[in-house]
Amino acid sequence: MTTDIVTSKNSKMRAAALFTVVVLVWLVLDRLTKAYFEGAYELGQAGANCGLFRFTLVHNTGAAWGMFGDSTFALGITSSITCVLIVLVFAFWEKLAGHAPSALETIALAMVCSGGLGNAIDRFSQLYVVDFIDLTFIDFPVFNVADIGVTCGFVLLVIGYLLVTRKEDAHV
Repeated sequence: MTTDIVTSKNSKMRAAALFTVVVLVWLVLDRLTKAYFEGAYELGQAGANCGLFRFTLVHNTGAAWGMFGDSTFALGITSSITCVLIVLVFAFWEKLAGHAPSALETIALAMVCSGGLGNAIDRFSQLYVVDFIDLTFIDFPVFNVADIGVTCGFVLLVIGYLLVTRKEDAHV
């Protein structure tokens, strides 16, 4: 019985450590890339076309596709609240999802949280979000590393949840 408690506690500590490391690494990557493009490009300047994308420095005061233009502060508040909720969901994942968070679910939640934090930092410190990845093969908003974290993290969360619940269903 006590070994189950210790194992459970160790598992939770490992998950929390993984969550924290992914948040910090993704956030640093986001901050470094934004700083680089702010220093290396003029606003609106586009770099060479690499086939699928080019780098174009954009200051975004709204959300994707121009939604909620000039709502930087409100979007920053929304991102901050969402990040707090993600941390709470992670903390209570076992009770909410019915299973301990898998590594994939932990990484996914951390990526979404970190992406939200990265863009919220921009919104509060600069009153805009620094975007620089410009897809050339479709009409798509210019985005950044934080946006990749939010989008890919959400997709990975769904995949991770489905994989875990599928395994649980197979063992029943």
